[in-house]
Amino acid sequence: MINIIALVIASLFFLAGLAGTLLPILPGALMIWLGMLLYGLIAGFENLSLYFFLSQFLLALSVMGVDYLFAVMGSRYFGGTKAALWGAAAGLLIGVFFFPIGLLVGPFLGAALADLIFRRNAGKAVKSGLGASFGFWSALPIKLGLEAVMIGWFVYRIF
Repeated sequence: MINIIALVIASLFFLAGLAGTLLPILPGALMIWLGMLLYGLIAGFENLSLYFFLSQFLLALSVMGVDYLFAVMGSRYFGGTKAALWGAAAGLLIGVFFFPIGLLVGPFLGAALADLIFRRNAGKAVKSGLGASFGFWSALPIKLGLEAVMIGWFVYRIF
């Protein structure tokens, strides 16, 4: 019975983590890792070694690295500034409240407005907004794939 309770709690953290991949309010991969840790604390660590947790933590860091790298590459490739990156993040956070359209246009508007404020060049600001949006959305399948590997490995280990 305790294993089922632990699995339900871990699954809730997994769902929150996957939601956090789309909604930057929650640290997605870290939530998934915490779900695994809570499972171990509740049900025991028989099938979950230190190597497992360290490897999972590295995967979680990789997810965060992919997110940052793609945002920077997308913005830089399209000529964006650091202000555009921060603007894209702010636009994404605000866009959450206007789901689902806000998730699509939030990073673009945030990056474009921030770049427009700091550069005062509308053409470059639009390109920067496109780059930030492209970076965010192109990283999404990779992040979800890494998180699926994390969850799949966990399921394999406990069953």
